[in-house]
Formats: sequence, C-alpha cells, structure tokens
Amino acid sequence: MSTRRAVRSGGRVEAQLSRRGFLTATAATAAAAALAACGRTSPVSSPGAAPSSGRGALRLGAIPDQDPEVLQRLYGTVADSMSAALDLDVSYSPVTDYGAAVSLFRTGDLDLVWFGGLTGVQARLQTPGAQPVAQRDIDQDFHSVFVVNTATGLAPADDLTPLAPLRFTYGSETSTSGRLMPAFFLREQGVDPQGFPGGPGFSGSHDATLALVAAGSYQAGVLNEQVWGSRTAAGTVDPAVVQYARTPAFHDYHWLLGPQATQRLGADLAPRLTEWFTGLPAGDPVLELFGADGFVPTEAGNYAQIEQIGRSLGLVS
Repeated sequence: MSTRRAVRSGGRVEAQLSRRGFLTATAATAAAAALAACGRTSPVSSPGAAPSSGRGALRLGAIPDQDPEVLQRLYGTVADSMSAALDLDVSYSPVTDYGAAVSLFRTGDLDLVWFGGLTGVQARLQTPGAQPVAQRDIDQDFHSVFVVNTATGLAPADDLTPLAPLRFTYGSETSTSGRLMPAFFLREQGVDPQGFPGGPGFSGSHDATLALVAAGSYQAGVLNEQVWGSRTAAGTVDPAVVQYARTPAFHDYHWLLGPQATQRLGADLAPRLTEWFTGLPAGDPVLELFGADGFVPTEAGNYAQIEQIGRSLGLVS
C-alpha cells in the first residue's frame, strides 16, 4: 500500500470500527519555528504584519495543524507549483496558531488559506465576500479517530462512554477534526465534552496529541484520521497508542479565498484557482503531499453542519 493511499484511507489502515451507537448527523500551539525558507516563503507573526507588495502577489497561509517542517514542505510546494501555473508571485507565510490564521485572513494579510471546517466558517463569517474554492476528495468524507494509551486496557469499540473518566486531550481549541466534531459525537453519546478529569487538554496539533497520549500525559485523545493514517503507514506511531473509535463522516478542510485578492488580482481569480486545483493530474506532488487523489469544487453550504455545531458549542458567534 502506498503512503498516499494509506493517508487517504486514514482509519482504514487500522481495523475499521462499527459506526453503531453514533448519531449521524489557544492554549498550547504548534509553534511555527524559524524555518529554512525557500525564496517564496516569509514569516507572518501578527495581524499587523505588512502585506506583500505587487499586484501579482498572492499570499498563502494555513492552519498549523502539523509539525512546522511538514507544513513548510507542503505549502512551499503549493506556492511554487501555483506560481508557475498561474503566472503569479505566490508566497507561503507560516502562522503561529489557528486564531492567527483567521485574523490574518480577515485583515487581508493572507489571501488564500487552507482552513479546517470550523476555522473556515469562522474566517468566512468574519470576512464578507470570502469564497471557498476547493477541497480534497477526502474532505467530503472526513473522520476523526479517538486514540487511547494501551495502559487503559480499553479495546476498540464504538461506545465512547468509557472515555469519560480518562485524562483526555483535544488538538487545537478550534480544530474541526481535533475538537469540534469529536466534542459533538461525545455529547451525542452522553459524555460531557468538557467534563474530563481536570478538564480536557488542548495539545495544539494532531502530532502533539499523539505524542502526549504516547507519553501518558493524557490517557486518551482525538485527532484527524488523515494524520493517524499517515503516521501509522510510516511506522511512526508509538506502540503505546492504539485506535479506539472512529467518528461518522463530515466535511472538513478547504481553501478559502479572501475578497481583497480578487480586488487586486481580478474577478476571475476564484474560478482560475478552482480550475487549477481540480485539474491537478494524478501523481502530482501537490496531491501526494495532501494525501488525496484530487481536489473538487466546494461551496459554503457544505459547512452548514459545522457552523450549526460550532454555534451550539459556543465556538461560532
């Protein structure tokens, strides 16, 4: 099985668990450390950062949901490929946390951002005129996985109630797959998503969640299935961490384009970007790094469930 296929299948790398029992429906951060940057990369550290100059500049950003080195390689590749294809000066700017990505998008310091479902909703509601332009094929059917330390003695199951008495960590506070949707499914099974002993932790990223559960700092946690699948396929998951349960599907990650970019670069920018993303051929390095077979068009209505759940949990106002 190829790494990309393992990433795409996510939780299917492990034995898939029954969905029976489910109802369908920033504390610690992943530090964006100083990186050895390619010529198209410059850091963004605050909402007041000065935007790049030049009519042809397009500023990329992304929520810091994984190790900074992984993100640097991924979005540096996107910037280079997009720049060559669309004849634009494209740069990638790492950010410090999820909230910074939303703020920098709202202020126009970032033009095109790879958001999770929840942060995409937050950014779109705060930025009139913002447009979703593409999501991966896997984001139409995304999942989270609950993991536990083997010391808990828990065997895989679809019943989430045994997690209630455990020390538990989410990822980022505004992560869709690392907090929002897992909290929703926990609540659907009668588990208070905030009621874990000592309160839940917030690791800041999916990789950090794995590390904390492996170390025993937390007995259980939740992360996005794609990261779980890729780390499992690569053999980098500590044997002390095992999958406990898998959530039902939901829409998640997507590219969101800000209105300032179309004002500066032309009204046809959104369809040009959608065409470029959806036209990437099989085996393209961008698709390989994103762990997908392709990108597909998307629209705001795909994230209505996330907006509704976000409002119910007080994460969207």
